[in-house]
Amino acid sequence: MALRYRSPWGLLRNPVVACAQLAEDAPSPHAVLFRHTVWLALLPPVFAFVGAANFGWRLGADEPLVLDTGQLALVSLGYFFALLAGFVGAAGAARWMAPTYGATEDFGRHLGLVAVVAAPLAAGAVAHLFPHVFLNLLVLIPALIWSMYLLYTGLPVALGTSPERGMLMASSLIGFLLVAVVILLGVTVALWGAGVGPLLGL
Repeated sequence: MALRYRSPWGLLRNPVVACAQLAEDAPSPHAVLFRHTVWLALLPPVFAFVGAANFGWRLGADEPLVLDTGQLALVSLGYFFALLAGFVGAAGAARWMAPTYGATEDFGRHLGLVAVVAAPLAAGAVAHLFPHVFLNLLVLIPALIWSMYLLYTGLPVALGTSPERGMLMASSLIGFLLVAVVILLGVTVALWGAGVGPLLGL
């Protein structure tokens, strides 16, 4: 069984209802992954590719950073796989934490919850179409706040635990994600410093 919504847009329109459905159903991890997660992970890299190809990345008042098509494709592909790994890794971490907080261990529900929580961020990535740092922060910070709200309110419902334990589990999951982001940034800097990645010509 999969989530009743057949597209990621249903998750964005009615995230609270989607969390309630996760509590009632046992969605297939395979169906959630290929019906929702892959598409949500694909949106930001596609928007970033189109925006950077047309305008270049604007990091401030300086001239925009322009990469050629091959370099943009490499960065966008890496962005996609990093997001996809983040989706699955977050769901795996949540499942690992589940026994501690009295939540279900069904992986499909965990993956579905991550898809629901990530939907506002995926939609907010439309700001990548004009990749200026200030504009992207202006759009993505409210989307992040909405995602965190969905995590704190939806986790207890979707995973079948008490609101108190759900709040603690959500906070633990956010801590895990922050550590993962820092590690990813460190690995990216190390790889680019070693010459693996686009040549920026700086």
